[in-house]
Amino acid sequence: MNLRPLLPVLLLASPLALAAKPLTVCTDANPEGFDVVQYNSLVTTNASADVLMNRLVEYDAVSHKLQPGLATSWQVSADGLSYTFRLRPGVAFHSTDYFKPTRKLNADDVVFTFQRMLNPEHPWYKTAANGYPHAQSMQLPKLIKAVSKLDDNTVRFELNYPESTFLSTLSMGFASIYSAEYAAQLQAAGKQAELNSKPIGTGPFILRSFQKDSVVRYQPNPAYWGGKVKLPALVYAITPDATVRVQKLKAGECQLALSAKPQDVLAVQGDSKIRVLSTPAFMTAFVAINSQHKPFDNVLVRQAVNLAFDKNTYLKTVFDGTATAATLPYPPNTWSYNKSVKPYPQDLARAKKLLAQAGYPNGFDTTLWVRPSGSTLNPNPKAGAELLQADLAKVGIRAQIKVIEWGELIKRGKAGEHDLLFMGWAGDNGDPDNFLTPQFSCAAVQSGTNFARYCDPKLDKLISDGKKTSDFAQRSKLYLQAQKLISDQALWLPLAHPTAYVLERKEVAGFAANPFGRVNFATVNVQ
Repeated sequence: MNLRPLLPVLLLASPLALAAKPLTVCTDANPEGFDVVQYNSLVTTNASADVLMNRLVEYDAVSHKLQPGLATSWQVSADGLSYTFRLRPGVAFHSTDYFKPTRKLNADDVVFTFQRMLNPEHPWYKTAANGYPHAQSMQLPKLIKAVSKLDDNTVRFELNYPESTFLSTLSMGFASIYSAEYAAQLQAAGKQAELNSKPIGTGPFILRSFQKDSVVRYQPNPAYWGGKVKLPALVYAITPDATVRVQKLKAGECQLALSAKPQDVLAVQGDSKIRVLSTPAFMTAFVAINSQHKPFDNVLVRQAVNLAFDKNTYLKTVFDGTATAATLPYPPNTWSYNKSVKPYPQDLARAKKLLAQAGYPNGFDTTLWVRPSGSTLNPNPKAGAELLQADLAKVGIRAQIKVIEWGELIKRGKAGEHDLLFMGWAGDNGDPDNFLTPQFSCAAVQSGTNFARYCDPKLDKLISDGKKTSDFAQRSKLYLQAQKLISDQALWLPLAHPTAYVLERKEVAGFAANPFGRVNFATVNVQ
């Protein structure tokens, strides 16, 4: 008998041939750390909350509904002031060479997670060097009256007032649940800072190592409650240059490339080994105008900046026609979007007139901050900054471009050191408040996520009142007014609502582009 024709079949059926392969993901920047509550960038959320952690509830981008996470069920009191969660039994925290859990997840972990962020007297409160930007901007210390353990598997949140967005807020990355047992171990050893470099979670992957500007390595969590992880390893290859990400993808050095530029999509067309995944992103690219810095404390100057800019040329040059022009903080397909607000047209004569009225007939000098590498929200930082610089010069505003490394840019931007700042924001669950509270509330000025640095009692009340009612019509009415005020005050120079692209080699299965920029590798495998 001639066995040669059978050899390919035997090889394909061998365990070696069917062994799962690691997934290498080319990402665009370093995570700021792994203690996600301290940070607000999507890069950090992707590297920490999305792979290492879980939350009580999760938001499903396909069904647009909240799903059970570490809580299997929840009950809300009739007055909206009490939320009782039943925890999933048998959930294990990561076991590593630096921590061996002695028990499963319980209510103590949930209480610790939130008390740490809410209570200034808590022993862990001051250990977050960067504070708690999301918790503070979402005003959780003011909202949450108490977090209590009813029994090992039941926890209750009591609120000071009803808030319709509370449950969806718990699906955000910063609401990931931490191990109280691990925190106690670190505290006893005086090593609280290690929570940021040696994280412990309940998620599908465990952190192995992080080398700045190079690589983050993860291993699968063998005890993951969500089912067996298919990948034997996960690697984030930190690759700031988008062109290099594409080159690595083509060479097979990575199997996924995040934050792809429109030009990169064109570059891989016709390559039979690569797929392009895309989705309209629930994101907005903008230039934040620091209203606390002169002369931007004058609304006429902020309006002049908006009137000076040629947005059409910007969209064509930077996004190559793959994004829609932004007029307001969130995309037009979001409920409560104010269609009556018109975009600022490019009108150089009117811009000059407003500057003269504001006392700057000869213009002024300022700075324009931008990141060095491209991302979904800013595919070509250099080109975009130069276009804005040129347009501002036409009305007498002399802007010096300053290129600042991403982590430093975020840190200094949150501290309010910028004049004009290229920035972007991604919502977490499709709710308008995901943009309004963290970007325009007074509390968000203190936490640093309000990059316009604008605190106005009227705007703050519109946003706050919008969260206190579950009536969509009433919320919409309040948010329509808030958007008009934001536009009239010209707090941003709105740029674009992008398309989120991910480039994927065809051997990857189970990954989907997410409109919020989140990543899920729990069910992904490399064939």
